[in-house]
Amino acid sequence: MNQRVNKTLPEDTLRLIDHVATKGDRSRFIDIAVRHYVDTIGRTNLRRRRKEGALRRAHRDLHLAKEWFNVEEEAW
Repeated sequence: MNQRVNKTLPEDTLRLIDHVATKGDRSRFIDIAVRHYVDTIGRTNLRRRRKEGALRRAHRDLHLAKEWFNVEEEAW
């Protein structure tokens, strides 16, 4: 289901869209562009959050690894 919306864009942006989208195909182009942008930003944010979480847990993980290293050394 589609819904009509009115948005204002700079003339330069419209010229760019008209260079890559065929006449009468602006809506489809904008739909694809917005979905791509949201998908890319979503992945970037997820990657950033995962990295931040890993850095927050790094000290704890290193400590646990050192503790278990001794246990595993004794087992061998």
